[in-house]
Amino acid sequence: MLQELSIRNFAIIDKISISFSEGLTVLTGETGAGKSIIIDAVHLLVGGRGSAEFVRHGEKKAEIEGLFYIHDEHSCMEKAKEIGIDAEEGMVVLRREISNTGKSVCRINGKLVTISAMREIGSSLIDIHGQHEHQELMNDALHLLLLDQYGKEEIMPARERYAKVYEKYVDVQNKIDELSKNEQQMAHRLDLLQFQVQEIEKANLQADEDELLEEERKRLANFEKLFASLKDGYEQLQGDQRGLDYIGHAMSILETAAEIDHKYQSIIETVSNSYYMLEDAVSTIRTELDLLEYDPMRLNEIESRLNEISQLKRKYGYSVQNILDYHKKIKEEIESILNKEDRIEELQKQLDRLKIQLMEKGRQLTEIRKKWANKLTSAIHRELKELYMDQTVFAVIFNEQPPNGHGLESIQFYISTNPGEPLKPLSKVASGGELSRMMLALKTIFSTRVTSVIFDEVDTGVSGRVAQAMAEKIYKISVNSQVLCISHLPQVAAMADHHMLISKEIIEGRTRTTIKSLNEKEKIKEIGRLISGTEITEITKRHAKELLQTAYTLKKS
Repeated sequence: MLQELSIRNFAIIDKISISFSEGLTVLTGETGAGKSIIIDAVHLLVGGRGSAEFVRHGEKKAEIEGLFYIHDEHSCMEKAKEIGIDAEEGMVVLRREISNTGKSVCRINGKLVTISAMREIGSSLIDIHGQHEHQELMNDALHLLLLDQYGKEEIMPARERYAKVYEKYVDVQNKIDELSKNEQQMAHRLDLLQFQVQEIEKANLQADEDELLEEERKRLANFEKLFASLKDGYEQLQGDQRGLDYIGHAMSILETAAEIDHKYQSIIETVSNSYYMLEDAVSTIRTELDLLEYDPMRLNEIESRLNEISQLKRKYGYSVQNILDYHKKIKEEIESILNKEDRIEELQKQLDRLKIQLMEKGRQLTEIRKKWANKLTSAIHRELKELYMDQTVFAVIFNEQPPNGHGLESIQFYISTNPGEPLKPLSKVASGGELSRMMLALKTIFSTRVTSVIFDEVDTGVSGRVAQAMAEKIYKISVNSQVLCISHLPQVAAMADHHMLISKEIIEGRTRTTIKSLNEKEKIKEIGRLISGTEITEITKRHAKELLQTAYTLKKS
């Protein structure tokens, strides 16, 4: 769960530190007090897009830090290990800094990471749901993704099998299209490829030739130093009062010791072996000195050859092997162009076979999706019934389309909110309140069991018994996951295990946001404000107390 959140110099927030607990935490406050700003900060903390506009006016940078406690089996642990982060004692600390120039720095447990790594880790820790998701729910293109996520255990393997065939299908189709270009384009392409083949073949390249030439050039360019080193080394080892002479004397002396006591035999053997190995080395050095010859003409030849290879590298690859691989590739392409008609016919047969496979895999994927669409429909009907939308009919409509990377169909969510009315696309018939309930129903179904779930005013557009039903639904989610909820509904606030009030004040001419954890008496006052507005009467207080008592009874049950 999210244990601690620290925000500094972010928008109208000067400096705040918030401690969170398990269960349902509700944050309330006047409009503009900074509730959504806190959610914006959390969104940035888990890898959201940053901007210099978030930095408080007059400050150099904004800082956001969050401490999470997780269990050892949490998916975050494996991801952390992959990027070299040690999450000892189940603690993960995310830190994000945004400068007033727009630059962003991300750290996880003190280690610098990329924004993508921060996003990958953060997505497994916090699940943020806000009003913007209503727009996502209205986007038909995302409905297929939601269905695939719902039945991912069975759908995703089938989708991967389909995708592998589709990738091959597209590759063959692209090859046919390439060969089917107009004759003039193909002629120009053939001329270019033939010129390139001739240029590479004329160079008569050998594998690793450049590396061998570089080594030879190095030897010739440093001939004097090389010769002097070998000569000095030879002279230090060979001759009277030199290295080998001393070791030979030592060997003779030690032989006497070994004759007296056999335990020294291993020592004399080691010295003897070393002596004979050095003798071989001296002989080799002598031979190398005799063979060494400085050839300035050869050095010029090497320089010229390396320059020729360098010119080819600039055109065809960064190494000789790359050039040779390119040569092989374009020769095959030339062969395809020269035998274009036969090649197209061969590829077309291959494409026909792949299309049969593709349609087979696609139909299998469709059948699995339809099975899970039925399960999703039943699950959503159950959730909607609990949210007083029991008359609503939900359906997943499949629309056939030509094969693409996702399958043979697109889908749309359809609903009918009133008996007798036909099913229509969700994006065209749902009101704001209905969308809020639909989103909450989906969230309950698609619960990812992440460390923390955040709801940012998802109860917009509802009231009365529907508001109470949504409050109970949000509380149920908090039984398994820590839930942080920004709300204007008294019913939601009453269900809170922890209630925090966000407000703003002006100090020395600057606005800043403050946050306070409410006690029982303060909860009654704040829920009363949510019920009636600014004027809180005794009746309002009684109503607030009744809501809290009802919530207490519901939570116990």
